[in-house]
Amino acid sequence: MKISIRKRICAILLTTVLLLTGVLASCGDDTPGGGTGTAQAEYAVILKTLSNDFWATMKTGIEEEAEKQGVTVDIFAANSEEDTEGQLRILENCIAKGYKAIGVAPLSPTNLLNGVAQANQKGIYVMNIDEQMDMETLKNVGGSVIAFATTDNVAVGEQAANYIVSKLTAGGQVAIIEGKAGNASGEARKQGATDTFRAATGVELVASQPADWDRQKALDTAASILQQYPDLDAFYCCNDTMALGALQAVKNAGKLGQVLVVGTDGAAEAIESIRAGELTATIAQDSAEIGATSLRKMIEAVQNGTQIDPEAQPETIPVESYIVEQDTVG
Repeated sequence: MKISIRKRICAILLTTVLLLTGVLASCGDDTPGGGTGTAQAEYAVILKTLSNDFWATMKTGIEEEAEKQGVTVDIFAANSEEDTEGQLRILENCIAKGYKAIGVAPLSPTNLLNGVAQANQKGIYVMNIDEQMDMETLKNVGGSVIAFATTDNVAVGEQAANYIVSKLTAGGQVAIIEGKAGNASGEARKQGATDTFRAATGVELVASQPADWDRQKALDTAASILQQYPDLDAFYCCNDTMALGALQAVKNAGKLGQVLVVGTDGAAEAIESIRAGELTATIAQDSAEIGATSLRKMIEAVQNGTQIDPEAQPETIPVESYIVEQDTVG
Protein backbone atom coordinates (compact mmCIF):
# COMPACT_ATOMS: atom_id res chain seq x y z
CA MET A 1 0.00 0.00 0.00
CA LYS A 2 2.87 2.40 0.84
CA ILE A 3 4.44 1.81 -2.58
CA SER A 4 1.13 2.50 -4.31
CA ILE A 5 0.67 5.76 -2.41
CA ARG A 6 4.27 6.79 -3.18
CA LYS A 7 3.70 6.13 -6.90
CA ARG A 8 0.50 8.15 -6.85
CA ILE A 9 2.27 11.06 -5.17
CA CYS A 10 5.07 10.95 -7.74
CA ALA A 11 2.54 10.87 -10.56
CA ILE A 12 0.72 13.87 -9.12
CA LEU A 13 3.98 15.80 -8.74
CA LEU A 14 5.02 14.96 -12.30
CA THR A 15 1.64 16.08 -13.64
CA THR A 16 1.90 19.32 -11.65
CA VAL A 17 5.36 20.03 -13.06
CA LEU A 18 4.15 19.41 -16.61
CA LEU A 19 1.13 21.65 -16.11
CA LEU A 20 3.29 24.44 -14.69
CA THR A 21 5.69 24.09 -17.61
CA GLY A 22 2.77 24.48 -20.01
CA VAL A 23 1.44 27.52 -18.19
CA LEU A 24 4.84 29.20 -18.17
CA ALA A 25 5.26 28.48 -21.87
CA SER A 26 1.87 29.96 -22.67
CA CYS A 27 2.71 33.07 -20.65
CA GLY A 28 5.88 33.62 -22.60
CA ASP A 29 4.01 35.55 -25.31
CA ASP A 30 1.40 37.98 -23.96
CA THR A 31 1.23 39.80 -27.27
CA PRO A 32 -2.32 40.74 -28.29
CA GLY A 33 -3.46 40.30 -31.85
CA GLY A 34 -2.69 36.67 -32.47
CA GLY A 35 0.78 36.06 -33.89
CA THR A 36 1.76 32.67 -35.20
CA GLY A 37 3.61 32.21 -31.94
CA THR A 38 6.97 30.77 -33.00
CA ALA A 39 10.07 32.62 -31.80
CA GLN A 40 12.17 30.75 -34.36
CA ALA A 41 11.11 33.08 -37.18
CA GLU A 42 13.58 35.74 -38.31
CA TYR A 43 10.82 38.10 -39.48
CA ALA A 44 7.74 39.63 -37.87
CA VAL A 45 5.01 41.88 -39.22
CA ILE A 46 2.68 44.00 -37.09
CA LEU A 47 -0.53 45.03 -38.86
CA LYS A 48 -3.21 47.46 -37.77
CA THR A 49 -6.04 44.97 -37.16
CA LEU A 50 -7.27 41.74 -38.71
CA SER A 51 -10.96 42.66 -38.37
CA ASN A 52 -10.75 44.57 -41.67
CA ASP A 53 -10.58 42.54 -44.90
CA PHE A 54 -7.80 44.80 -46.20
CA TRP A 55 -5.44 43.66 -43.44
CA ALA A 56 -6.59 40.05 -43.50
CA THR A 57 -5.75 39.96 -47.22
CA MET A 58 -2.36 41.55 -46.52
CA LYS A 59 -1.67 38.82 -43.94
CA THR A 60 -2.41 36.19 -46.59
CA GLY A 61 -0.09 37.93 -49.07
CA ILE A 62 2.73 37.98 -46.51
CA GLU A 63 2.28 34.31 -45.68
CA GLU A 64 2.25 33.29 -49.34
CA GLU A 65 5.40 35.32 -50.03
CA ALA A 66 7.12 33.80 -46.99
CA GLU A 67 6.43 30.34 -48.38
CA LYS A 68 7.86 31.35 -51.78
CA GLN A 69 10.98 32.80 -50.14
CA GLY A 70 11.46 29.84 -47.82
CA VAL A 71 11.31 31.91 -44.64
CA THR A 72 9.05 31.95 -41.61
CA VAL A 73 7.27 35.06 -40.42
CA ASP A 74 5.21 35.80 -37.32
CA ILE A 75 2.24 38.11 -37.92
CA PHE A 76 0.59 40.17 -35.22
CA ALA A 77 -2.11 42.84 -35.14
CA ALA A 78 -3.56 45.37 -32.74
CA ASN A 79 -6.93 44.65 -31.17
CA SER A 80 -8.54 47.65 -32.85
CA GLU A 81 -7.80 50.81 -34.84
CA GLU A 82 -7.76 52.69 -31.51
CA ASP A 83 -5.25 50.42 -29.75
CA THR A 84 -2.14 52.54 -30.30
CA GLU A 85 -0.52 51.62 -26.98
CA GLY A 86 -1.28 47.93 -27.47
CA GLN A 87 0.37 48.02 -30.88
CA LEU A 88 3.48 49.57 -29.34
CA ARG A 89 3.57 46.77 -26.75
CA ILE A 90 3.47 44.23 -29.57
CA LEU A 91 6.48 45.93 -31.17
CA GLU A 92 8.35 45.96 -27.84
CA ASN A 93 7.65 42.23 -27.43
CA CYS A 94 8.94 41.59 -30.95
CA ILE A 95 12.12 43.53 -30.18
CA ALA A 96 12.66 41.38 -27.08
CA LYS A 97 12.27 38.21 -29.16
CA GLY A 98 15.16 39.29 -31.39
CA TYR A 99 13.71 39.18 -34.90
CA LYS A 100 16.13 40.32 -37.60
CA ALA A 101 13.53 42.52 -39.30
CA ILE A 102 10.08 43.77 -38.31
CA GLY A 103 7.44 45.22 -40.63
CA VAL A 104 5.01 47.70 -39.06
CA ALA A 105 1.77 49.26 -40.25
CA PRO A 106 1.39 51.91 -37.53
CA LEU A 107 -2.02 52.98 -36.28
CA SER A 108 -0.84 56.59 -36.30
CA PRO A 109 2.19 58.43 -37.69
CA THR A 110 3.73 58.63 -34.20
CA ASN A 111 2.64 55.74 -31.97
CA LEU A 112 5.54 53.41 -32.86
CA LEU A 113 8.40 55.90 -33.25
CA ASN A 114 10.16 55.15 -29.96
CA GLY A 115 9.76 51.42 -30.55
CA VAL A 116 11.35 51.71 -33.99
CA ALA A 117 14.31 53.57 -32.49
CA GLN A 118 14.68 50.82 -29.86
CA ALA A 119 14.62 48.16 -32.58
CA ASN A 120 17.32 49.98 -34.56
CA GLN A 121 19.51 50.21 -31.46
CA LYS A 122 19.42 46.41 -31.28
CA GLY A 123 20.31 46.11 -34.97
CA ILE A 124 16.79 45.17 -36.06
CA TYR A 125 15.59 46.43 -39.46
CA VAL A 126 12.14 48.05 -39.58
CA MET A 127 9.92 48.22 -42.68
CA ASN A 128 7.15 50.85 -42.81
CA ILE A 129 3.95 49.43 -44.29
CA ASP A 130 0.93 51.34 -45.69
CA GLU A 131 0.66 54.11 -43.05
CA GLN A 132 3.66 56.41 -43.22
CA MET A 133 5.38 57.37 -40.00
CA ASP A 134 6.32 60.92 -39.12
CA MET A 135 9.77 60.61 -40.69
CA GLU A 136 11.18 63.86 -39.31
CA THR A 137 10.27 62.98 -35.73
CA LEU A 138 11.51 59.41 -36.25
CA LYS A 139 14.87 60.79 -37.34
CA ASN A 140 14.95 63.08 -34.29
CA VAL A 141 14.51 60.12 -31.91
CA GLY A 142 17.27 58.21 -33.71
CA GLY A 143 15.13 55.78 -35.65
CA SER A 144 14.90 54.79 -39.30
CA VAL A 145 13.06 52.47 -41.67
CA ILE A 146 14.49 50.62 -44.65
CA ALA A 147 11.59 51.54 -46.95
CA PHE A 148 7.92 52.48 -47.13
CA ALA A 149 5.51 50.31 -49.15
CA THR A 150 2.07 51.70 -49.87
CA THR A 151 -0.52 52.68 -52.39
CA ASP A 152 -0.24 56.31 -53.53
CA ASN A 153 -3.18 57.48 -51.45
CA VAL A 154 -3.40 60.92 -53.04
CA ALA A 155 -3.75 59.14 -56.38
CA VAL A 156 -6.43 56.88 -54.86
CA GLY A 157 -8.51 59.92 -53.89
CA GLU A 158 -7.99 61.46 -57.31
CA GLN A 159 -8.98 58.22 -59.01
CA ALA A 160 -12.20 57.96 -57.00
CA ALA A 161 -13.13 61.60 -57.56
CA ASN A 162 -12.42 61.41 -61.29
CA TYR A 163 -14.61 58.33 -61.53
CA ILE A 164 -17.48 60.15 -59.79
CA VAL A 165 -17.03 63.25 -61.95
CA SER A 166 -17.16 61.06 -65.07
CA LYS A 167 -20.54 59.71 -63.92
CA LEU A 168 -21.98 63.17 -63.13
CA THR A 169 -22.15 64.38 -66.71
CA ALA A 170 -24.40 67.29 -65.72
CA GLY A 171 -22.39 68.12 -62.61
CA GLY A 172 -23.82 67.93 -59.12
CA GLN A 173 -23.19 67.93 -55.38
CA VAL A 174 -20.68 65.56 -53.78
CA ALA A 175 -19.49 64.80 -50.26
CA ILE A 176 -16.48 63.05 -48.73
CA ILE A 177 -16.61 60.70 -45.74
CA GLU A 178 -13.11 60.96 -44.27
CA GLY A 179 -11.17 58.51 -42.11
CA LYS A 180 -9.70 59.36 -38.73
CA ALA A 181 -8.40 62.92 -38.43
CA GLY A 182 -4.61 62.99 -38.64
CA ASN A 183 -4.33 59.53 -40.19
CA ALA A 184 -1.87 59.93 -43.06
CA SER A 185 -3.48 57.58 -45.59
CA GLY A 186 -6.95 58.98 -44.97
CA GLU A 187 -5.76 62.57 -45.18
CA ALA A 188 -4.00 61.82 -48.46
CA ARG A 189 -7.12 60.25 -49.98
CA LYS A 190 -9.21 63.21 -48.83
CA GLN A 191 -6.68 65.62 -50.33
CA GLY A 192 -6.66 63.84 -53.69
CA ALA A 193 -10.45 63.75 -53.86
CA THR A 194 -10.92 67.31 -52.61
CA ASP A 195 -8.52 68.82 -55.15
CA THR A 196 -10.11 66.86 -57.99
CA PHE A 197 -13.69 67.78 -57.07
CA ARG A 198 -12.81 71.46 -56.71
CA ALA A 199 -11.12 71.49 -60.11
CA ALA A 200 -14.10 69.85 -61.85
CA THR A 201 -16.54 72.08 -63.74
CA GLY A 202 -20.10 71.93 -62.41
CA VAL A 203 -19.21 69.83 -59.34
CA GLU A 204 -19.74 71.26 -55.84
CA LEU A 205 -18.09 69.68 -52.79
CA VAL A 206 -20.70 70.44 -50.15
CA ALA A 207 -19.38 68.44 -47.19
CA SER A 208 -16.26 66.61 -45.99
CA GLN A 209 -16.56 64.99 -42.56
CA PRO A 210 -14.66 62.26 -40.64
CA ALA A 211 -16.26 58.98 -39.60
CA ASP A 212 -13.12 57.41 -38.06
CA TRP A 213 -13.11 54.34 -40.38
CA ASP A 214 -16.28 53.20 -38.57
CA ARG A 215 -19.36 51.85 -40.35
CA GLN A 216 -21.96 53.12 -37.89
CA LYS A 217 -20.35 56.55 -37.68
CA ALA A 218 -20.32 56.69 -41.48
CA LEU A 219 -24.00 55.76 -41.60
CA ASP A 220 -24.85 58.54 -39.14
CA THR A 221 -22.61 61.08 -40.87
CA ALA A 222 -23.99 60.26 -44.32
CA ALA A 223 -27.57 60.40 -43.04
CA SER A 224 -26.93 63.88 -41.62
CA ILE A 225 -25.38 65.07 -44.90
CA LEU A 226 -28.31 63.69 -46.89
CA GLN A 227 -30.74 65.60 -44.66
CA GLN A 228 -28.77 68.80 -45.07
CA TYR A 229 -28.24 68.34 -48.81
CA PRO A 230 -31.26 66.46 -50.21
CA ASP A 231 -30.00 66.94 -53.79
CA LEU A 232 -26.65 65.26 -53.09
CA ASP A 233 -25.43 63.15 -56.02
CA ALA A 234 -22.46 61.19 -54.65
CA PHE A 235 -20.36 60.15 -51.66
CA TYR A 236 -16.67 59.33 -51.79
CA CYS A 237 -15.67 57.31 -48.72
CA CYS A 238 -12.03 56.87 -47.71
CA ASN A 239 -12.48 53.16 -47.00
CA ASP A 240 -15.02 50.45 -47.80
CA THR A 241 -16.21 50.00 -44.23
CA MET A 242 -17.45 53.59 -44.24
CA ALA A 243 -18.75 53.25 -47.80
CA LEU A 244 -21.01 50.41 -46.69
CA GLY A 245 -22.26 52.57 -43.84
CA ALA A 246 -22.94 55.46 -46.22
CA LEU A 247 -24.68 53.05 -48.59
CA GLN A 248 -27.02 52.03 -45.79
CA ALA A 249 -27.85 55.69 -45.17
CA VAL A 250 -28.64 56.09 -48.88
CA LYS A 251 -30.88 53.02 -48.77
CA ASN A 252 -32.60 54.26 -45.62
CA ALA A 253 -33.32 57.54 -47.40
CA GLY A 254 -34.87 55.67 -50.33
CA LYS A 255 -32.18 56.96 -52.72
CA LEU A 256 -30.45 53.77 -53.82
CA GLY A 257 -29.50 54.22 -57.46
CA GLN A 258 -29.83 57.99 -57.19
CA VAL A 259 -26.79 58.74 -55.00
CA LEU A 260 -23.46 57.22 -56.04
CA VAL A 261 -21.32 55.69 -53.27
CA VAL A 262 -17.66 54.97 -54.01
CA GLY A 263 -15.36 53.37 -51.44
CA THR A 264 -11.70 52.47 -51.10
CA ASP A 265 -9.80 49.20 -50.51
CA GLY A 266 -11.56 46.53 -52.57
CA ALA A 267 -12.87 44.67 -49.51
CA ALA A 268 -14.75 41.43 -50.18
CA GLU A 269 -18.07 42.73 -48.81
CA ALA A 270 -17.79 45.89 -50.89
CA ILE A 271 -17.17 43.87 -54.04
CA GLU A 272 -20.19 41.67 -53.29
CA SER A 273 -22.25 44.84 -52.85
CA ILE A 274 -21.05 46.13 -56.23
CA ARG A 275 -21.93 42.78 -57.80
CA ALA A 276 -25.42 43.10 -56.29
CA GLY A 277 -25.85 46.54 -57.89
CA GLU A 278 -25.78 48.55 -54.65
CA LEU A 279 -22.34 50.06 -53.95
CA THR A 280 -21.26 51.96 -57.06
CA ALA A 281 -17.53 51.23 -57.04
CA THR A 282 -14.40 50.87 -54.94
CA ILE A 283 -10.80 51.85 -55.56
CA ALA A 284 -9.12 48.53 -54.84
CA GLN A 285 -5.72 48.42 -53.22
CA ASP A 286 -3.63 45.30 -53.67
CA SER A 287 -2.96 44.81 -49.98
CA ALA A 288 -1.59 41.30 -50.54
CA GLU A 289 1.08 42.75 -52.82
CA ILE A 290 1.86 45.55 -50.35
CA GLY A 291 2.51 42.87 -47.73
CA ALA A 292 4.53 40.67 -50.09
CA THR A 293 6.62 43.63 -51.26
CA SER A 294 7.32 44.60 -47.67
CA LEU A 295 8.52 41.11 -46.74
CA ARG A 296 10.76 40.94 -49.82
CA LYS A 297 12.37 44.25 -48.81
CA MET A 298 12.94 42.99 -45.26
CA ILE A 299 14.60 39.81 -46.53
CA GLU A 300 16.78 41.86 -48.88
CA ALA A 301 17.96 44.10 -46.04
CA VAL A 302 18.86 41.13 -43.85
CA GLN A 303 20.67 39.27 -46.63
CA ASN A 304 22.59 42.34 -47.79
CA GLY A 305 23.43 43.60 -44.31
CA THR A 306 21.99 47.02 -45.12
CA GLN A 307 23.25 49.76 -42.82
CA ILE A 308 20.74 51.16 -40.35
CA ASP A 309 21.07 54.93 -40.77
CA PRO A 310 18.64 57.54 -39.35
CA GLU A 311 20.02 60.04 -41.87
CA ALA A 312 19.14 57.89 -44.89
CA GLN A 313 16.05 58.75 -46.94
CA PRO A 314 13.89 55.60 -47.10
CA GLU A 315 12.71 54.40 -50.49
CA THR A 316 8.98 54.64 -51.20
CA ILE A 317 7.67 51.58 -53.02
CA PRO A 318 4.30 52.29 -54.66
CA VAL A 319 1.75 49.54 -55.34
CA GLU A 320 -0.91 50.32 -57.94
CA SER A 321 -4.65 50.67 -57.23
CA TYR A 322 -7.54 50.05 -59.66
CA ILE A 323 -11.27 50.70 -60.00
CA VAL A 324 -13.77 47.91 -59.36
CA GLU A 325 -17.28 48.64 -60.67
CA GLN A 326 -20.19 46.52 -61.81
CA ASP A 327 -18.87 46.29 -65.38
CA THR A 328 -15.53 44.90 -64.19
CA VAL A 329 -16.39 42.99 -61.03
CA GLY A 330 -16.80 39.67 -62.86
